[in-house]
Amino acid sequence: MALRRALLPAAVLACVAAALAAGASAQPQGQQAQVPLPNKPNTLHFAVIGDNGTGDKPQYEVGEQMLQWYSRFQFPFVVMMGDNIYGSDRPQDFVKKFETPYKGLIDKGVKFYASLGNHDSREQRYYKLYNMDGKLYYSFKAPKEDVRFFALESTYMDQDQLAWIENELKNSGEKWKIVYFHHPLYSSAGTHGSQLKLRAVLEPLFIKYDVSLVLNGHDHTYERIKPQNGILYFVEGSGGQLRKGDLRRNSPLTAFGNDTDRTFVLMEIDGDTLTWNTITGGGALIDSGTFPRRKQ
Repeated sequence: MALRRALLPAAVLACVAAALAAGASAQPQGQQAQVPLPNKPNTLHFAVIGDNGTGDKPQYEVGEQMLQWYSRFQFPFVVMMGDNIYGSDRPQDFVKKFETPYKGLIDKGVKFYASLGNHDSREQRYYKLYNMDGKLYYSFKAPKEDVRFFALESTYMDQDQLAWIENELKNSGEKWKIVYFHHPLYSSAGTHGSQLKLRAVLEPLFIKYDVSLVLNGHDHTYERIKPQNGILYFVEGSGGQLRKGDLRRNSPLTAFGNDTDRTFVLMEIDGDTLTWNTITGGGALIDSGTFPRRKQ
């Protein structure tokens, strides 16, 4: 499938925003059909960012867009795909590269749940605002809906961590199981691409224990992968970094890809249905859709 970079006309974007604010289920028509988030009061709302911690202007622009969308779609937490702080991670770096770009959200009580990337020091797990509780890998239950998130440390995937994630998935009673970590099991980007060794050890567990959604970063692009073995995969590695032109054209993996804009993703789970909207730092809605919970 050819890589699509559809940017919607302003009138269509306004229609989508109005529908989202009203919690409508209609699909405005434009260059591609858009699916507004249901935006129901008792469903699970959350946001996804990755490879974001540059401290540069584009990261701040994404943070401002997230805050603007929060006014219409209030998400209580954000999951982070790693490479949260590039370069030095002194106290002032956490201020410049995390606390300031997301200050509006932090001030509203939005929590950030981090996973660590290859550019992150392991000591960052002790940083209070990452909500890792000093752990390299951990899980947490979502405040609404029957959902549990599992954060992994994919730079050093050892046997202890593999045993932990299998035990966690096996004993999880939640209907939705969502796993997130830095290195993508599937990616069409030229710089890194699919991490085949990691896929070989993790994917069988995801299939066996009914994982529905996997979120990754590392490649500085946005890509929604065609479902693999009934699992939906996203690469969200352009929350601050961007590697333009890195996605391979006509990749058989790509359902939708963008390597021209920095992005974040808003997601909502309503019963057995996931809805997502992907937004650029400029405020354009470029990708959306729905996906059913995976069931054996």
